[in-house]
Amino acid sequence: FLLSMHLNLQNIDKTWTLFLDRDGVINHEKENNYIHTWDEFEFYKGAAESFKIFAEKFMQVIVVTNQRGIGKGVTLKNNVEMIHQNMQRQVALLGGRIDKVYFCPDLESSSPNRKPNAGMAFMAKQDFPEIDFTKSIMVGNNFSDMEFGKNIGAVTVFLTTTNPGVTEADNRIDLVFDSLQAFAKAL
Repeated sequence: FLLSMHLNLQNIDKTWTLFLDRDGVINHEKENNYIHTWDEFEFYKGAAESFKIFAEKFMQVIVVTNQRGIGKGVTLKNNVEMIHQNMQRQVALLGGRIDKVYFCPDLESSSPNRKPNAGMAFMAKQDFPEIDFTKSIMVGNNFSDMEFGKNIGAVTVFLTTTNPGVTEADNRIDLVFDSLQAFAKAL
């Protein structure tokens, strides 16, 4: 179906997959820096609770996040994995779920796994063969997230958490919300 007419979010069902970026979407981003440890990770208001809605609506809920700090040697891979385990645990305690978290530590923008390139989506498809990219939504707060979504044929949802003033006038963006919670409530 044609997405330019704007997807009716009420038509989302259990055949759909939700892809989400992490920093600036689920949790507060650190300006010009990385989230190195769990104690630096802070959910946006209502974000963790939003996953209960996502679990009810979507077949898969997948986080895809560039984590260049690992490649630069300033963030420990073990710490990033701990952040993701704790994030998944917190979401589960609130009745939601994150089926899997994929992260790319690569420094080079040419890396097939680094967004906007689609490598992490293909990893998810390998782990969850039932994923249909044309029945997927990519939620992010950067244009690389929107390009990742377009590269796999997904609907793109831009959150203005760190980039206020961005609108649907940009052809990479299908829908705009001011927070993950606002997107969840629209479902």
